[in-house]
Amino acid sequence: MESMLASYSPILFLIAILLTLMTSYTALDLFTLHKTSERNGKFLFIGGMISMGIGIWVMNFLTMLSSDSYNVINNQVPLTILSVGLGISFAGISFYFVTNKSIKTLNLIIGSFFLTMGVFATHVTGMYTLKSAVYYEPFILVWSLLLLYGSFLLALWILFYYKNIIYSKNPWLKPISSMIITGAIVEGYFLLTKSVSYEETMNTSGLPVTGEYSFSIYFLLFMSILIIAGVLVSSTLLNTRLASRDTYLRDITFALDESSIVAITDSKGFITYVNQKFCEISGYREDELIGQDHRIIGSGYHSKDFFKGMWKTIGTGQVWKGEIKNQAKDGSYYWVDTTIVPFLNKKGKPYQYIAIRSDITTRKEAEHQLQNALKEVQDIEFALNQSTIVAITDEKGIIHNLNDKFCEISGYAREELLGEDHRILNSGYHPPQFFKQLWKSIGTGHIWRGEIRNKAKDGTFYWVDTTIIPFMNEKGKPYQYLAIRNDITERKKTEEVLHRQDKLAAVGQLAAGVAHEIRNPLTSMRGYAEYLQLDEEDLTRRELLDIIVDEIERVNVIVEEFMVLSKPKAVHLEEKKITPILQNVLSLLDYQARKSKVSLIFKDPPETPTIYCDEDRLKQVFLNLIKNGIEANHVGGEVKVFIETSDDYINVFVQDTGNGIPEEHIKKLGEPFYTTKDNGNGLGLMMSYKIIESHNGTIRAESKPLEGTTFIVSLPLHATSD
Repeated sequence: MESMLASYSPILFLIAILLTLMTSYTALDLFTLHKTSERNGKFLFIGGMISMGIGIWVMNFLTMLSSDSYNVINNQVPLTILSVGLGISFAGISFYFVTNKSIKTLNLIIGSFFLTMGVFATHVTGMYTLKSAVYYEPFILVWSLLLLYGSFLLALWILFYYKNIIYSKNPWLKPISSMIITGAIVEGYFLLTKSVSYEETMNTSGLPVTGEYSFSIYFLLFMSILIIAGVLVSSTLLNTRLASRDTYLRDITFALDESSIVAITDSKGFITYVNQKFCEISGYREDELIGQDHRIIGSGYHSKDFFKGMWKTIGTGQVWKGEIKNQAKDGSYYWVDTTIVPFLNKKGKPYQYIAIRSDITTRKEAEHQLQNALKEVQDIEFALNQSTIVAITDEKGIIHNLNDKFCEISGYAREELLGEDHRILNSGYHPPQFFKQLWKSIGTGHIWRGEIRNKAKDGTFYWVDTTIIPFMNEKGKPYQYLAIRNDITERKKTEEVLHRQDKLAAVGQLAAGVAHEIRNPLTSMRGYAEYLQLDEEDLTRRELLDIIVDEIERVNVIVEEFMVLSKPKAVHLEEKKITPILQNVLSLLDYQARKSKVSLIFKDPPETPTIYCDEDRLKQVFLNLIKNGIEANHVGGEVKVFIETSDDYINVFVQDTGNGIPEEHIKKLGEPFYTTKDNGNGLGLMMSYKIIESHNGTIRAESKPLEGTTFIVSLPLHATSD
C-alpha cells in the first residue's frame, strides 16, 4: 500500500485535484441556482447531481490511474460505470435533502451523511476494479469517514446556512465551500487508500501498467476531461443565461424598491422581508419589522371587517387591492395604495404574500381638502337655496337652472320655468327702458343691482332685490348670467306705511297752521250768516243763507279733522267686546242704508271676542268703513260685516258689492286728500288708518273689479306695552 502511494504521478494527481475543484464548484453553483429558480429547477438539480458525482469519481479514478500499479486489464468496465453511478446517485440523494425548501438541521446532517457515503462507495468500487480482494483497517476507516463527514457538513453549512445564500450577496461562499469539499475528497481518498489492504494478483501476460496499454489509459483520461469540460461549459452557459435573467430581475427589483414599498410575509402574515422604502415611510428599522405582522403599523382607522375581507380574498389565492391608512413609528399617519399578491404551493394554498404599496398620502390629503371644499360649497349652496332666489340663464336670458326658492315664490313648477325667459314674471310695473338699461349693463360685463316687481303665477305681485352677475368667456363676452334675488315684498309694504305716515305727519304740521288761521274767520262768518237769517223774509235769499251756513259747517268739520291730525287724542284702552261695538255702529247707519236701498248683514259670531280698545275711536273707524261701503254700493247691493279670530288677532271684515277699486289705486288708500268718491276728501279713511295703527293693528283692502271691495281690520286680542 505504501508503494502505491509513493508511485502517484504528480501531473495526474494535480489534474485530478483541479477537475474535482471545478466539478464541485459547478455542482454547488447549480444547486444554489436550483433553490432560487422554479422554471429550470429540475434541470439545474440534475446538472448539479451529475457534476458532483463525476467530481467524486474523477478524483478516485485519476489517483488510481496515476499509480504505476494500476493495470487496465484488471480494471473491469462495468464496475467503473457502477462507480460513476454510485457517485452521482449519492450526490443526488444528499442534495435532495440539503436543497429542500424547508431547510432544517436534520436535512443538513442527512445530506452530509449521503455525500460521505458517495465518496466511500466510489472508493470501494474503484478498489474492486483494481484488485481481487480488498480489506480496510477499521480505525483508520472510521477516522477517514468522520473527517469526510465533518468537512462536508462544514461546507454545506457555509453554503446553505451562513446568512442564507438565497438572499446573501457574499461571492466567496461558493468558492470556500467547493475548496472544502475538494479538500475533503482528496484527503478522504488518501486516508481510505492508506487504510486499505489487498492481495496482489498478476495478469497472465505479466505486463506492467505502462507499455502497450498506455493509449487506453490516456484515452480514458481524455474522455474524463471531455465529459467534465462538457459539464463545465453547460454550467457556464446556463449560469450566464441565468445571470442575465438575474440582472434583469435585479433591475426590476431596483426600480420597484425605488418607487414602491415592498414587504414579504409568510402564510400567517409575519414579515420576512421589507425594502428600504418600507423602513423610510414607517420609521421602523428592518430588524424591528422582521418577525412582526402588519399590526405594528395599524392606525385603528379601518374596521375589523375591512381586514377580515382582505384576508378572505388573499386566503383564497386572489389578488387584493385597496387603500390603507397606516401609522408610522413617530405617530404620524400615511396612506398607501396596496396590492397583495398571494403565492400558492402545489396544494393551492398560499405559502407567502408579497405586498406592493405606493405612498398616496399627498393625494388623500388633497382629496380630503377637496371634500372639505365641496362640503363648504354644498353648505353655502344649501344656505343660499334656503334664503335666496337663484336662477341661471344663458347669454340670451333663457333659464336653464333655478332653485326651489324661485319656484316657491313665483308659484311656477320647475318644468314651467326651464326654457323660458324672465318675461314670464313681468308685472308690467317697470317701463321697457328699465329692462333695456339692465341688459345694456350686464351685456357689457357689469354687475347690475336693483329692485324689480314680479308677478307670480296666481296673479299676486312680489318685490325682489336683484343682483345679476355676468360670466365672461375667453373673448370677454357673457355666456351666462347668475341672478340672485331676495324677497323684499314686506319691506316695500313697510316703506309704503312709512311713506303714508310721513304724509300724515306733513298734513298734521299743515293742519296746525291752517286750522288756527281758518277757525276764527269761520266763526265770524257763521255768526253773521245766522244773524242775517233772523231778519230775512225773502225765501230765495233765506235759502241761499242756509246754503252758506251748511258750507261753513262743512268747512268747520274739515278743520276739526285737521285739528285731530295736528293734536291726536290720547288712546285710552279698555277691555271691550267687539260685537256690541259693531252692532251699535250698524244701528246708527241703518237709516242711511235703507235710504240708499242697501242691505246691512252682520254675522254674529258664536262667541263674542274681547279686545283692548278705545271704543269711541274704534266706532269712528267702523262708521267710516261701513258708510263708505254703503256709498260704494249700487241699489240692491249689500254690505256684509263678519268676524274671524286667530291665535293672536281678531279680523273684522267689511265687504261691499260695489264696482271695486282698481289695483293701482288700492295702495294709495289712506293718503290725505285721496278718495275714490266724487265729494270726498280722503281724510276719514286716513284717520281710520291712524286710529287702527294706534291700536297696534292694521287695515288692508282687497278688491276685484265689478265684484266689490273688502276692508280687513286686524286687532290684537291682548293688550301690548305700547
